[in-house]
Amino acid sequence: MSTAAFNELPAPQAEAELLACCASPAWAAAVAAGRPYADADALVAAAEMVLDRLGWPQLERALAAHPRIGERAGGDSREAAWSRREQAGAAGADAATAQALVAANRAYEERFGHVFLIFASGRSADQMLAAARARLGHDAATEREVVRRELTAITVNRLRKLMSS
Repeated sequence: MSTAAFNELPAPQAEAELLACCASPAWAAAVAAGRPYADADALVAAAEMVLDRLGWPQLERALAAHPRIGERAGGDSREAAWSRREQAGAAGADAATAQALVAANRAYEERFGHVFLIFASGRSADQMLAAARARLGHDAATEREVVRRELTAITVNRLRKLMSS
């Protein structure tokens, strides 16, 4: 989709397209309301600014839409397809690594109360497992900032895909 085509969408449709990139309704509404955008870079810059200003409850809404690392997103939505491609590195994990990812996901969720989120594109299962284990040592405030950066990276990647589709 071109930026011009995105700019012309009715607000509900623009928000629906954006929700495939980040499942925070407040984020999608704010980004859609900022139209028109001169180009994809302007859209991405606005999206990053809105993400940076979102409160934690809205970030948690976005996190809730992400499957655990190592779990395959179901359905035929654009978001599910993107998630499966992003997590391709975890799909090929050996049995021991897959079990360790399950345990790391569980420990992370118990510690922080939400899914472990990582920009998984191009990362192996071992790299994601190492990151999960390392991040278990963070305090809550530090981890929230890491999560915000990871969500931003995922969102920007998906926005670029949307604008090139």
